[in-house]
Amino acid sequence: MSLISNKLKEVFLSPLNILNPVLVQVLGICSALAVTSQLKPSLVMGIAVTVITAFSNLIISIIRKTVPTRIRIVVQLVVVAALVTIVSQVLKAYAYDVSVELSVYVGLIITNCILMGRLEAFAMQNRPWHSFVDGFANGLGYGMILVIVGAMREFFGRGSLLGYQIIPQGAYDAGYINNGTMAMPAMALIMIGCVIWIHRAYFYKEEK
Repeated sequence: MSLISNKLKEVFLSPLNILNPVLVQVLGICSALAVTSQLKPSLVMGIAVTVITAFSNLIISIIRKTVPTRIRIVVQLVVVAALVTIVSQVLKAYAYDVSVELSVYVGLIITNCILMGRLEAFAMQNRPWHSFVDGFANGLGYGMILVIVGAMREFFGRGSLLGYQIIPQGAYDAGYINNGTMAMPAMALIMIGCVIWIHRAYFYKEEK
């Protein structure tokens, strides 16, 4: 039981630090750059990827022994596409404004390197519960970076978080001005680069 607990702990914690898909493996960068102008779409995208990665890992792990090797990628894509369609429809029904803001990027989760990488590297070789935890942790690690970058860009660029004004009007009356460059696409790349630098300088311990 202890061995199982230790393995699950490693599976869950690794994507949050030493194997973070964005900070260490530099995967999923395109969508991370595209949706982080504000906190709300960053948060929704992170949740969507976490849910899809966790359940696609679970499903593929359950059926892995029945899937012929030569068509495994096709099966993985079908499973992911079905989950992405479900998530997309849920967003359109309950968070339409965010769905419009995320635009095509929800559909492009199908080709997310993190998702396909975990299916091939982990779910095809491991049991369902471990695969679910691995998918959840990798999605969480990805979403964590989106939330950090989205929050910083919205706070410094708009003075708000989740659409609520955080910087008081008195600060603007005193001469404070929002940093307009935070809303520019190039700032997403710069901010993610800064987060990667801080992580590798202070938190990441490379295995030798």
